[in-house]
Amino acid sequence: MSEDKTNTDMDNSVNEENGHDMAGNGKKTRNQVKKKGGAKSKKARTSAKTTEKKLLDKVDELEVNLAELNDKYLRLFSEFDNYRKRTNKERLDLLNTASEEVISDLLPVIDDFERGIKALNENDALESSVEGMTLIYNKLLGILTKKGLKPMKSIGETFDTDFHEAITNIPAPSEDLKGKVIDEIEKGYLLNGKVTRFAKVVVGQ
Repeated sequence: MSEDKTNTDMDNSVNEENGHDMAGNGKKTRNQVKKKGGAKSKKARTSAKTTEKKLLDKVDELEVNLAELNDKYLRLFSEFDNYRKRTNKERLDLLNTASEEVISDLLPVIDDFERGIKALNENDALESSVEGMTLIYNKLLGILTKKGLKPMKSIGETFDTDFHEAITNIPAPSEDLKGKVIDEIEKGYLLNGKVTRFAKVVVGQ
């Protein structure tokens, strides 16, 4: 009986020691798992921050590229708009210049009509002749007026070198006519607001 009891006590002691060892090993395993889990979590956070930084850098790069492309587009659009305006102006100027040359060449014809009508009236010509020439004159003048031709009013106006060309100066009949146009030798004309022919005038002094 004594030996059996001794053996039982020894077995219990061994079991207790084994239990303590297993408990200790269990704690170590849990600590190792915790350490490994913490390392993985830290690594994941670091990786996420790196990915986020890369994405933010890429967004900044794309924004810079977009700003550059937008600036290039605005510059090209501005250059094209200026080119279009310049081309339209040059084309309009060309048309106006061609028109001005033709109209300027027709001004002596208008002068001839006016002198002819005046001569017919002074010589008591047939009324039908005067009416016919006046009709043609008015028709021609009407066409040119639609193109922007306008006769100047010179007599009685203050002499202005921007519109008048002085042929001669004569003593003014009165004080209020000094420096003003007394007579008109050749009528002046404006074309679209610009002088196409200066009026040849006599100025009082």
